Amino acid sequence: MDYEYAPLRLPPNVDRLTAAAQLAIQAEFSGWELARVRLYRDGTRQVVLRRRRVNQPQPGLSY
Repeated sequence: MDYEYAPLRLPPNVDRLTAAAQLAIQAEFSGWELARVRLYRDGTRQVVLRRRRVNQPQPGLSY
């Protein structure tokens, strides 16, 4: 399957509950799913979201 990825970096002042809420909103409204989370020593989180690519023509474009 073909996926597109969106890397995010969350600063250390974002707590776990807030990060989970932000990611849930992205998942519900944009179709993203969590692919990877890395937690660094300074508290920064690196998050990678992914979703399947849709091979449908974009509206307004002619082929």
